[in-house]
Amino acid sequence: MRPRDDPGGGSGGDLGPRRTGGDLGPDGIRAADVIAEGVRGAEPGEVPGRLCEVAVELLPVVGASVSLRGDGMPVQLSASNARAAHLAQIQATLGDGPCQSAVRDGAPVLARDLATGRDAGRWPVFAKEATAAGVRAVYAVPLGSDAVYVGTLDLYRDCPGGLTARQLHVARLVAGVMTVALMALARGDEPEARDGEAWLSGLAADHDEVYQAVGMIMAQLGVGADDALARLRADAFARGCTAVDVARDVLAHRSRFERD
Repeated sequence: MRPRDDPGGGSGGDLGPRRTGGDLGPDGIRAADVIAEGVRGAEPGEVPGRLCEVAVELLPVVGASVSLRGDGMPVQLSASNARAAHLAQIQATLGDGPCQSAVRDGAPVLARDLATGRDAGRWPVFAKEATAAGVRAVYAVPLGSDAVYVGTLDLYRDCPGGLTARQLHVARLVAGVMTVALMALARGDEPEARDGEAWLSGLAADHDEVYQAVGMIMAQLGVGADDALARLRADAFARGCTAVDVARDVLAHRSRFERD
């Protein structure tokens, strides 16, 4: 399937300095070897983070994050660095961005330049936050299949440009391995973490805090869940923080929502 934002299927512009991803053979054999080595010996809870690091090694990007599709908000699982984690949280808080479009459309979204042109106007608030964090391009690859998409692998780049067909193939290869790992856990193959808490459940802790706070806001305002989540997101945007930050303030009774 061709990316929604790549009608020509080409490179999408200047790719900047060559990275290891540009040296792969046509069949992606080297990429498969790097992926296998990257996850070798990893505990299940380490796999998403390891694969994010592998993506950064193989592709012309400076960060990667992975999020699961959630009820209303995606659940961030892991990221290669703090900047990638921050941008994943921004997309979750806004409910908008390339990852939201990718999981909705079921196709890769290649945002080549968030500072100018169509991409800057498609997600204007996210684009402003991303460029302020030093990111100019974002590539979001859905995790799953035509039957169901469970989340996205998001790749962040500090200069404008697209991905070549070969680089997109590598990104899809990483996303495919990520999907297999996550679907295996969802089928009940999830081992117990060292502290006795199931790994995938533990990763969803921030998501649970948001929905506990949504319940409190529903009671404070007398509104439904969708409206309460929208108010929480709006407050986070107004304060320049994430939805998780606002949720924690609500749960700690540091913040209360009042009816208009």
